Amino acid sequence: MTETRQKLLMQAKDYVMIIIGLAFYAFGFSAFVLPEKVVTGGVVGLASLLRFGFGWNVAASNYAINVLLLLIAFRTVGRQFVIRTIFGATLASLFIGLMDPLSYHPFVEQQPFMNIIIGAMLCGMGLGITFSHNGSSAGTDIIAAMVSKYSNISFGRMMLYCDVLIISSSYFIFHGVDKIVYGLIFMIINSFVADMVINNSRQAVQFFIFSEKWEDIANAINNQARRGCTLIHGTGWYTKRDVKMLLVMCRKMESVNIFRIIKSVDPGAFISQMNVNGVYGYGFDEMKVRLHKFKPKMADEHVGVLPSDANSEKNEAHD
Repeated sequence: MTETRQKLLMQAKDYVMIIIGLAFYAFGFSAFVLPEKVVTGGVVGLASLLRFGFGWNVAASNYAINVLLLLIAFRTVGRQFVIRTIFGATLASLFIGLMDPLSYHPFVEQQPFMNIIIGAMLCGMGLGITFSHNGSSAGTDIIAAMVSKYSNISFGRMMLYCDVLIISSSYFIFHGVDKIVYGLIFMIINSFVADMVINNSRQAVQFFIFSEKWEDIANAINNQARRGCTLIHGTGWYTKRDVKMLLVMCRKMESVNIFRIIKSVDPGAFISQMNVNGVYGYGFDEMKVRLHKFKPKMADEHVGVLPSDANSEKNEAHD
């Protein structure tokens, strides 16, 4: 019962953070990028083209295009991907629609480059928060998922191709290279900030702790930091004595607390700290890997049976 409740709390936290992330994304896009008439990548960039070219509403166009793509890709990308993407597309379109009044006047007057940088940082931060909590903003990842399934083109490369094509299409509306340059700058900064947010949220720290008070330190870390410890037996080669090591994994933001706990128990403890890009398992991130389905071998196939063994089985059958 406790484990089920914990999973529900984690899912609720994920949904709250996805909402916050998409709100950041919509604010950065509506308040800083759209007023400068810069086309970004993704479906929202395609919706921007429709606004600048035909006067269509960005939020409605974004949602309609995403739903259309999902209907086309339903059998290809799977049910779970569709549900997650509909949730992201609905929220993103809703927030962009609510913030539409901000899109007519730039926040920083006569500073298009500054507006693009600020907007890209806010959008990247919002996407990073969304992706870190297993969310999706929909968009060209639907096209990329379809193409990568039936070709050798990778998911990331296909998304890059789609984004560059959409950004370059703004030339036919504005007939200027400056908007394309701003769009490419947005794409680079947006991707960089999103990657930075994702990596920082998943980055963990690994401690090796050498101390004669290892038992007290382990109990303190368990009780105060609520983190597990692994006891490793070793031998100090200089002293030729048996030693006890503690291996501790924690989030990067928790590392200062772990240091304080260790030093409060044993100020002379020897500590080694290393950064870890990701830790998966109980108490950390969930490993999301799609396993391949292997075709089971037939029962009458002799796998790994030597010819002599096969002959002996035939002789026993004749006997």
